[in-house]
Amino acid sequence: MTTILHIDASARNTDSTSRKLSSALLDGLQKDGDQVIYQDLAEGLPFVTEAMIGAYYTASDARTETQLANIAVSEALVDQLEAADIVVIGLPMYNFNVPASFKAWIDLVARVGRTFRYTATGPVGLLEGKRAYVAVATGGVAIGSEADFLSPYVRFVLGFIGINDVTFITADRLNAAGDDSVDSAHAQIQSILDKAA
Repeated sequence: MTTILHIDASARNTDSTSRKLSSALLDGLQKDGDQVIYQDLAEGLPFVTEAMIGAYYTASDARTETQLANIAVSEALVDQLEAADIVVIGLPMYNFNVPASFKAWIDLVARVGRTFRYTATGPVGLLEGKRAYVAVATGGVAIGSEADFLSPYVRFVLGFIGINDVTFITADRLNAAGDDSVDSAHAQIQSILDKAA
């Protein structure tokens, strides 16, 4: 049985290209018996606070009830990631980068001792052996262009926590390319599914 973590970040619940693409990919990847964990980041996540940082750096067996409550959302999100074999992310580009909701998610799951550790030669990700698929939609920016700060950031930060097998599905420049860009993204999804078959 495979566990798939499906994440959406678009502020739009309807007519969201990134949501439609992540759903299409999930439908193709999911097999009978697979478990899907769904996380809609647009519903809101807390930002990191001083109290949370204090709890992070307190030994797990020494945390107070208040500290445990302060980091409960972070702990749950990390648990989801640890359980997942595959991560499917629907991600729109807002102002050349990821939505604030996705950045909040990253800040809550990039946890020293949980998803990465420090070594003498630098940080090492602890979530190795997972695959991630990122369905990206942009209005006017071409993925891979100098204005694209999203894809290098996402690739780097997922790698930082140990997820190095990252595939992007891109429906970019929708305001100019429209249906052609969406059709291209669906062709990319079909290619992924054909290889997985």
